[in-house]
Amino acid sequence: MRISRLYTPVHLAAGKHIELDDDNGHYVRTVLRLKKDAEIILFNGAGGEYLCTVAEVSRKAVLILANQWLDRSVESPLLVTLGLGISRGDRMDLSVQKAVELGVNHITPLLTERCVVQFKGEKKPQRLLHWQKIAQHAAEQSGRTTLPELTEIAQLQQWVGQQQGLKVFLDPYATSTLADLSPEDGHVTLLTGPEGGFSGQERDVAKAAGFIPVRMGSRILRTETASLAALAAVQMLWGDFGTQMPPALPPQED
Repeated sequence: MRISRLYTPVHLAAGKHIELDDDNGHYVRTVLRLKKDAEIILFNGAGGEYLCTVAEVSRKAVLILANQWLDRSVESPLLVTLGLGISRGDRMDLSVQKAVELGVNHITPLLTERCVVQFKGEKKPQRLLHWQKIAQHAAEQSGRTTLPELTEIAQLQQWVGQQQGLKVFLDPYATSTLADLSPEDGHVTLLTGPEGGFSGQERDVAKAAGFIPVRMGSRILRTETASLAALAAVQMLWGDFGTQMPPALPPQED
């Protein structure tokens, strides 16, 4: 079984003891059921990771001892920013999770005209925290040592004017494809819509901000399919799909 990986936002150093927060402590103690001296990997999103051992497991605390620094990275050479039109429930969760697995660097959930999700009271910060947790767990699972940034929920009209690199938005009625384009300074910004797609006005706003409409084949894709297909396509065209194997994960347990 592969050694489990956990993200922790604290400073890591060889020889340092780290007390896990309640969520990670519960996961190690109750879900993984790790005992003292079991191996585990910790990373803090700043690059690289530490091969660690469990120093203490109790109802009060779970302590981890950081041992060996592993200078390992699975990051793509392509910098990818994703403006993700907010969709309902599991669709949005799936989009965030798989975007992280596919190597996205920045995600901004976007409010659009046809967004069917309504945020009242504390709903907005709660949903953002929920998506950040999904991104964290996806980074743990996929072996990433850099944690993608998931920023505050924004309005599409404000977000498009702040973006850089090759800027494209997915439009089933476009005539251009990604293969017709090339990234600027190794940076691609993707804009994808919610259920129902973009309105005509939003298309005009995006174009005025320098976004190029592109289509993903001849079929109309669901929102969660379109964003993931585009991410896979840019990684194949300009990223790390098809390149040599990355540094191996640490040895697996018997």
